[in-house]
Amino acid sequence: MDRLNDPRWTETMTQPPPATIHSATHSATPAAPGPVLVVGATGKTGSRVADLLESRGHGVRRASRSSDTVFDWTDRSTWARALHGAWSVYLTYQPDLIVPGATDDIAEFVRLADDAGVARLVLLAGRGETEADAAARLVHAAGTESTVLSCAWFDQNFTEGGFAPEIAAGSLTLPVGAVGEPFIDADDIAEVAVAALLDVTADGANPHAGRTHDLTGPRLLTFAEAADVFGRARGTTVEFAEVSPAAYRDMLQQFDVPAPEVDLLLSLFGTLFDGRNAHVSDGVERVLGRAPRDIVDVALHWARSARQTEVSR
Repeated sequence: MDRLNDPRWTETMTQPPPATIHSATHSATPAAPGPVLVVGATGKTGSRVADLLESRGHGVRRASRSSDTVFDWTDRSTWARALHGAWSVYLTYQPDLIVPGATDDIAEFVRLADDAGVARLVLLAGRGETEADAAARLVHAAGTESTVLSCAWFDQNFTEGGFAPEIAAGSLTLPVGAVGEPFIDADDIAEVAVAALLDVTADGANPHAGRTHDLTGPRLLTFAEAADVFGRARGTTVEFAEVSPAAYRDMLQQFDVPAPEVDLLLSLFGTLFDGRNAHVSDGVERVLGRAPRDIVDVALHWARSARQTEVSR
């Protein structure tokens, strides 16, 4: 279907949003015998995983630098305390598995998780990253049952992440051209993560053990097209500009973006958008039994929620 003629754009924007973004489609699972440690519980997927687990009555230990359970990737003394007594772990790495030293950190965390007797470990990984693939091998070599979620870029990068302020101002400037990316809803990732953390077969086995789930949205869009989707959802125009890496660095430095973050973004854009990820997968459907949510639906829900927030102020 031509997205410019997509009937979803003609929906009335006063229509109330659904009570939840998604309803669970996989079968109910028994309560976990211990808390699920969510590392990165304030992040885009970690917060969703923790909320979804709690909504289903499972014990959650939220861990981050600002949580009651302190976890800091730069301070290894916090890791074992966070792991103590945890039954399973949802693991996200900050700032990204592509940075130097990340695989060493993952190797040490996996060792500590084994020592702590963790039963399941689910790792969030970037799709197409060599370093993420190395981290996945470390996780799969662990004594604990492991699952890796190899994910496309999130829809929510346009609404909650670093792109959001510029999108709100009506533009998006990036050092990337017209390459397709199968952007994915972070809520879909959270549902798959919860399935990997809790699902059991009739004979009590973990159906996700040892698997890497390739997770994408249902179609390819360029960054310009994706930005336009979120602009149209709010009734505005978002102008996309492709710039050189050097110009992008200069722009970020003018806005006082910290140097490590600048280097990370340039590394990601410089390596991942050569076409290696320009294909969709059926990972979400295979795990959840339904198609992944389309970016238009995500954008419309976001726009409705933003309008309701504005009205309530």
